[in-house]
Amino acid sequence: MYEKLVQSYETGEVIDCVDIFKQPAFDHPLLKNHTAQYAQVSMIGGNYRGANAKINVWNPTVMYPEVSFSQIWLMSGPKENLNTVEAGWMVTTVPSTGNQPELFIYWTSDGYQQTGCYNLECPGFVQTSSKIALGSRILPVSTYGGKQYDITIGITKNDVLGRWWLRVADVEVGYWPGEIFTTLGGSADVISWGGEIVNSEPNGRHTSTEMGSGHFPSEGFGKAAFFRNLKFVDDGSIERDAENLKTYVTRPECYDLLLKVDPPNPFGVHFFFGGSGFSAQCAN
Repeated sequence: MYEKLVQSYETGEVIDCVDIFKQPAFDHPLLKNHTAQYAQVSMIGGNYRGANAKINVWNPTVMYPEVSFSQIWLMSGPKENLNTVEAGWMVTTVPSTGNQPELFIYWTSDGYQQTGCYNLECPGFVQTSSKIALGSRILPVSTYGGKQYDITIGITKNDVLGRWWLRVADVEVGYWPGEIFTTLGGSADVISWGGEIVNSEPNGRHTSTEMGSGHFPSEGFGKAAFFRNLKFVDDGSIERDAENLKTYVTRPECYDLLLKVDPPNPFGVHFFFGGSGFSAQCAN
């Protein structure tokens, strides 16, 4: 049912996109007035040492100057001092890259105010592998009603050295040192998996930027985007199926999510998500 993901990593690309979160740190004038919208599931309140999933890869339409993400977040701390490590794929138009999904990471240790960046744009993440280039395109992508491709993303804490390690497929790409964090110097207390888009409200209406495949989760496999085999690493460093998941959808008439908890299934704990943005139901 699944094809093995084939990735094309083009070296030399520099991702010069901006901070899309609604914090005072972003620096592109076209993104001054926008909102972020989400369709995600979360585990909350534990002492988490890692998370992973297989993320379906698509090529959603993204309006300028916006971004569409499918990613994993590990978080800790209050909003004003939020620590995160993040990884997944994104399609960005700032700068324009031809609307192609790209591997990305992000981190912050102060709620996106002064610290953190995408990929290797600032000191922080230490890359140890020469096989995978952060910010490069992912190929091939899934097609509507056709072959489906996914990419395995995992983030795991090494408690001996205090590092958060990033794994893509079977490659250890590198790590975030514990020293760059405050609360994430220990464990994460929230894990989230899901989609996010930027809505700059062009012409005073909701954006047409797509999340996931651009289709709603009710359409199911082969049409809607998915995350499958959601796992977390507990405080004993044991990997387990995700559990007690909380669903958070900002505007279900624009982007929605359908959670399935079937660990014996090859999909494991999984969900379908996404949407088309602007429509008769999602107008403003």
